[in-house]
Amino acid sequence: MKRIRLIKFRIVKDRRGNLAFIEGMKDARFQIRRIYYIYDVPGGSKRGGHGHKKLEQIIIAINGSFDLYATDGKQEKRFHLFKPDHGVFLPKNTWREITNFSSGAVCLVIASQRYNIKDYLHTYTEFKKWTARK
Repeated sequence: MKRIRLIKFRIVKDRRGNLAFIEGMKDARFQIRRIYYIYDVPGGSKRGGHGHKKLEQIIIAINGSFDLYATDGKQEKRFHLFKPDHGVFLPKNTWREITNFSSGAVCLVIASQRYNIKDYLHTYTEFKKWTARK
């Protein structure tokens, strides 16, 4: 099984500034089918709070910072994301919660699938039941 892990992206640095890049099937290790971002999150709010059956994702703090909690039901990891050249890979069958957004934080999500409500596991109980069968 693929593991929840921190990824450092390649960077091109020069006097004009830095450029970090992510290529599908190389850095992402999946075909990129959807990209979205979360921003203007009110203080104290949480995002995520669900799992996915098949979807794989990379989560990046493009601006500001936030905390990411992820578990596959066996391993549990916590990350404080604050660098735009770092991201966290979340394999399928992973529960995620995103909290402690700083002011101006932007969370970029790179996904292996288009939006599909049937892929969501909406409660932790539902997630635990699903992963117990896998």
